Amino acid sequence: MPDKKVENYDVIVIGGGAAGMTAAIYAGRARLSTLLIEKTLMGGLATYTNEIENYPGFPEGTNGEELMKLFERQMKKFNVKTKLADVRQVDLNGDTKIVKTLRTDYHAKAVVIATGGKPRLTGAKGEEKFLFGRGISFCATCDAAYYTDKEVLVVGSGDAAIEEAIFLSRFAKKIYISVIHDEGIMDANKVAQEQAMKNEKLHFIWNTVVDEFVGEEQLEKVMLKNVKTGEKIPVKVDGCFLFIGYLPNTEIFRGMVDISDRGYIITDENMQTNIPGVYAVGDVREKALRQVSTAVGDGAVAGYMAERYIEETNVFQREFKEYTGMQLVMCYDPTDAVSREKLAIVEGFAKENPGIKLSKIDVYKGKSMAKRLGVEGDPCLVVMNGGYVDYTIPLSELSEDMLRHLKEDKAANL
Repeated sequence: MPDKKVENYDVIVIGGGAAGMTAAIYAGRARLSTLLIEKTLMGGLATYTNEIENYPGFPEGTNGEELMKLFERQMKKFNVKTKLADVRQVDLNGDTKIVKTLRTDYHAKAVVIATGGKPRLTGAKGEEKFLFGRGISFCATCDAAYYTDKEVLVVGSGDAAIEEAIFLSRFAKKIYISVIHDEGIMDANKVAQEQAMKNEKLHFIWNTVVDEFVGEEQLEKVMLKNVKTGEKIPVKVDGCFLFIGYLPNTEIFRGMVDISDRGYIITDENMQTNIPGVYAVGDVREKALRQVSTAVGDGAVAGYMAERYIEETNVFQREFKEYTGMQLVMCYDPTDAVSREKLAIVEGFAKENPGIKLSKIDVYKGKSMAKRLGVEGDPCLVVMNGGYVDYTIPLSELSEDMLRHLKEDKAANL
């Protein structure tokens, strides 16, 4: 096989849903060279949502396809390149991140993981025919209004299933709920169960699973099967909602980024994973609510933080790694009296010794630059030579005499 092509970017976004496109918009607008790689369809699962009424800025509502086209147009306005390809492997450690497809290896300074996920399916006959806008849905908050005064079936009995069924009852006139357990047994929390049992619009069909989805162009009927007797139960409905679990697309990232027991990528509030320069956004991230609006918020934060990370990397390289002489790095907290006192001492020493470079890091504003030097963020003095850290001195131990010894050590080593 011939050598693979290599392309270099500042930021690579893996996944073209709402979260990924938003991250790309922010990165592109910051004039970072940005590539978005999407496996199948730009817009992700949101493209198949019939009606979106809870996304701000659209008082009359919109549908997922139209909204995602607007996202894509805005992304291209900021010169974001797109590539339809399947990411097969990644190497996220190190300063250069590598994203591998069949024919090309893409190198980047920062990576945003926006691979989303997929709802767990029943595996019943006819299911594939009615996915994505043809009768089977996975988000009541998104599609409930479409089923106003209609009859629907909800499959599942966990928190999501029961809470979404209750939400659907504000719109649909009748909601059937297929539960695999015996009568009265659900997996949802007790509060949701009590509310559901009191709701006159909800009708439970116990001990059942889906056997087949039936219809012509649109879903017309769901055949349920009693797991104890084998009896087939036809349920005529206008739509069906599946809430039997969700499968995040995290397989290729396992062993690199931290992943929860449920398979979602763990991040902090800045969308940062456990690997510097690698962020996760949208449905692939461990969080409470998965909606277009929260995906956009995730993407905005990640795009902004990627820009900061790259700028910080450039500053770190210029300020610390490329300097060949002796350097003192004062990691200080301006709100701390000891830090202010010691900073004045160090500044005075640097003024008297112009051959020793002094750099300052305000750890009150942020600790990431200090962490690049191997310091956790507590105020201290870092002593460097030739771009490498020699040792650190806690501010409690720092004195003018110690600084003079540093100068003597430098002279002795020349």
